[in-house]
Amino acid sequence: MDNIEQQQVKVSGMMMRRLTAQDFDAVIALDAEAIGHPRTSYFERRLKTALSQSDLHIQFAAEHDGKLVGFIMARLMQGQFGRAEPALRLEAIGAASGRHGQHIGSALLSKLENEARRLKVTEIRTTASWRDHAIMQFFDHAGFELGDDLVVDCHVRDHRLELHEDNKVPAPPYLTGFSSTETDYSASHSNDFEALARDKMDLRTLKAEDMYDIVRIDKRITGRRREAYIYELVDEAMNDSAVRVSLIARVDGIAAGYVMARTDFGDYGRAEPVAILDTIGVDPDYSHQGIGHALLSQLFVNLDGLRVEKVETAAARKHFKLLGFFYDVGFRPSQRLGFIKRVG
Repeated sequence: MDNIEQQQVKVSGMMMRRLTAQDFDAVIALDAEAIGHPRTSYFERRLKTALSQSDLHIQFAAEHDGKLVGFIMARLMQGQFGRAEPALRLEAIGAASGRHGQHIGSALLSKLENEARRLKVTEIRTTASWRDHAIMQFFDHAGFELGDDLVVDCHVRDHRLELHEDNKVPAPPYLTGFSSTETDYSASHSNDFEALARDKMDLRTLKAEDMYDIVRIDKRITGRRREAYIYELVDEAMNDSAVRVSLIARVDGIAAGYVMARTDFGDYGRAEPVAILDTIGVDPDYSHQGIGHALLSQLFVNLDGLRVEKVETAAARKHFKLLGFFYDVGFRPSQRLGFIKRVG
């Protein structure tokens, strides 16, 4: 741990420091004060992941008179949906009740911004429900703006991938009528999805040896090699199977597509279990064969077995083809909004 990491900074009588494993019970208690119930499983999973990938997780505590009075948790993002620039994703923030007006949240966010500058990261991103008026006010005061990503979600039991083709509602023409060199995730209208998935594809849980195939496919889609980002996702899938639910599709033994997702049992103060879809990719040589649809269908089946109720993802508003694909399989604009804060 370097000198910067060891440094403890006093802000308004509080001590800002790194969050440690010893803070676990205090964080759960403080979080339960805010949302009304403890989220022990969520913080247990998050702590386990943070300890195994400490370079990707940035977590600070606010302490007063030896007592934890606030916390902030963020994660370094390196490439979700082809994003070129790294960003910090603010995942959780909390302050002790009865201490409002002491600017604990602002002090923690300021600490996070300083860490972002040290890491040469220029953006902090997060999401929140538009109905959460308190957090909306906090983001506004802190200088966040609406982001350029559109958050979409789909209830697991509402997805249309297993319905008859005639019952499917196509995406609006203004979302699918653009020509593009990007991967076409949509299935050919002549394909029978269930026959295609059963007879032509091998869909299975991701394994460590699949990383090189994913890097190859990702490079064909994005034009860049992103081993660090792919390694991060695969490593988490191997080390925390309770969180990661990622799949790979093979056709005649050749990797043709993948979907990277994780179950989320509490990020951003959620009460219900949600799956976050980080990225999906199909080798351009296998486009128009329903691989993207098959991957999502199997993902939804697996999530239903885990009693996960909803799948959520985000895509740039200008990524019309990807959004068209999501709309085609049942996703709709979420009640959650994406926010971004530029770090100078």
